[in-house]
Amino acid sequence: MTEPTDPLQIDTSVAHSARVWNYWLGGKDWFPADQAAGDAYRDKYPMIEPMARESRGFLIRSVNWLAREAGIRQFLDVGAGLPTANNTHEVAQRIAPDCRVVYVDHDPLVLLHVHAMRKSTPEGAMDYVLADMRDTDAVLEGAAKTLDMNRPIALVINDVLGHIVDWDETLSLVRRLIARLPSGSYVSLSHSTAADERHREVQEEYNNSGAIPYIFREPEQTVAFFDGLELVEPGYVSWPNWRPDATTGRLTERAGWGGVARVS
Repeated sequence: MTEPTDPLQIDTSVAHSARVWNYWLGGKDWFPADQAAGDAYRDKYPMIEPMARESRGFLIRSVNWLAREAGIRQFLDVGAGLPTANNTHEVAQRIAPDCRVVYVDHDPLVLLHVHAMRKSTPEGAMDYVLADMRDTDAVLEGAAKTLDMNRPIALVINDVLGHIVDWDETLSLVRRLIARLPSGSYVSLSHSTAADERHREVQEEYNNSGAIPYIFREPEQTVAFFDGLELVEPGYVSWPNWRPDATTGRLTERAGWGGVARVS
C-alpha cells in the first residue's frame, strides 16, 4: 500500500469536498473549515444530509446485492473518498469474507486517513490505488496487483462523476473502464441530480466558493453510462427506489439516481 502523504502538504484551512461529505455522513475525518462549509450548505438546504445518507444507502445495498445475489468476490471502488461506516470492503466481507476490494482515489488525503479503515478479513484483501480515475491505465494496473483481472469484478463508481465537468470526458472514462472488465462483471454507478431549483442554486454557490465543483446531471443523460449493459431490476432509478429495505428512507425522489448492470 502506498505510504500516506505528509500531512503538512494538506491545507486544512480550506474546505474539501470529501471531508464535507464525510461530515454530513457523521464521519470523523474533517476539520473546522469543512464543518463550516457543511453547516453553511445545510442551513441553506437542510435536505442535503438525508440526501448524502440516501447516496450511501444505495452504495451499501448495491454492494450487498453484488456479493450476496450475484456472487461477486472482487470489487473496484473508483473515487472512493474518505472512509466512513459501511465501506465497500466491510459490506462485502460481512457476506463473503474472501472478497477482495481495491479503492481508487486521486487525493493523497485519502491515504492520509487510511488508518481509519478497518483491516481486511484474513481470507480477503483490501488495498488502495492513488490515481486519478481519468487515468484508466493507472487505475487498472494498480488494481491488478490485488484483483484477478480475468475473473468477474464489480466496478463501483458512487456519486463522484459530477466532479468531472466535461460530459464527454466523463462518459469516455466510464466506457474505458467497463471495456477492460471481464465477462460476467458488474457496474454499480450513481450520480446526483438537482432535487429542485433551490438545490441547484445552493450547489452553484458552493461550486463558486472555490471548492471542488460538482455538476448535477439529469438521469435522462446519465443513463447513457449503462449503454450496452444489462441493467438488473429495478433498473436505473432514484436512490431510495433501488431495492429498498427496512433501513431505506424515502425523503427524496430526485437527489440522485443509481443502477447496477451486468457486463456480458
